[in-house]
Amino acid sequence: MPEKHPYKGLPDRSFWKRAVATRHYEDMTELWTPPAMEGSEKFATAGSCFAQHLGRHIARRGQGNYLDFETAPLSLPAAEHGRFGYGIYSCRYGNIYTTRQLLQIAQEALNLRSVSEHVLEKDNRFYDAVRPSVDPVGLESREDVIELRKVHLSKVREMLESLDVMIFTLGLTESWMSTVDGTVFPNAPGVVAGSMSSNPAKFHNLSVSESLSDMKEFWNLLREINPTARMILTVSPVPLIATASGNHVLQATIYSKSVLRVVAQEMADSNEDIYYFPSYEIINSAQGGGYYFDPDKRGVNDRGVQYVMSHFFTGDMGKVFPEPGEKPQQTDVVCDEEAIQARVDQDSK
Repeated sequence: MPEKHPYKGLPDRSFWKRAVATRHYEDMTELWTPPAMEGSEKFATAGSCFAQHLGRHIARRGQGNYLDFETAPLSLPAAEHGRFGYGIYSCRYGNIYTTRQLLQIAQEALNLRSVSEHVLEKDNRFYDAVRPSVDPVGLESREDVIELRKVHLSKVREMLESLDVMIFTLGLTESWMSTVDGTVFPNAPGVVAGSMSSNPAKFHNLSVSESLSDMKEFWNLLREINPTARMILTVSPVPLIATASGNHVLQATIYSKSVLRVVAQEMADSNEDIYYFPSYEIINSAQGGGYYFDPDKRGVNDRGVQYVMSHFFTGDMGKVFPEPGEKPQQTDVVCDEEAIQARVDQDSK
């Protein structure tokens, strides 16, 4: 009788020849194991730019399953919603690129950290330094910015207490930290508004241990106020638009994504209520041949987004969120990082 070995009886997905080599890239299956769902779960999203695709598809399919705690005022035209930070994520926090940003906003919302009073100024208008993109025209005073942030944080707390499943897309490790109190900004002061002299900050590239510690602390805070919460982690497949690390932007991108991929796996492996969805691998694997990127080799095209969604909405996820009919056209994402390129282009004129 043949002796058993550890690979005997494993499913096809465990073997390259069966799962990849003999299949067309778009015929691969079982790229993840979706969590079990009853159908009534409430989902919230946060993260880097790519997270917006997941939120929009869940909202379109979910018929009430998607949480949105900061809806646009009726006076704001629908075409302007995204520009002012509405309808992008479950709260109006803009892009949360790093694990430190995620932890920071949770701590502020739960009164475990002083509310950020970092304000950027440009042309006598004022912007929240930790979410500068949500008010593209700025506010009239510093006091207005801080008061609006307090209202926003109350909504974030409500979201954390109410959600059943949080989807967080990890995007970057590169961050800019205030030299005054360590507050992390999504962009360096001076990119959107303000300046390094009025809002001093230092560059910091988060390590594996730092990012993992941030995620563990965030998870503990979430479970303290919401003991049955679950979380789905993804890593954005979108490369960095720029790096302040001193390395080539390609090398810097691989570093960031590698760190975050490890962190996501560590969290999923050590917590039965945390799951990893491989949007990064689906888009970036060499076997895909770069087919899902725009000509700039950075933006993910509509075919790529649709292919990611075809894997995400499988198992119970597909049952809870059935495809309602005609697939929507890809909607532009709102990305704080693009302000860096816009500022660089402006400076070169």
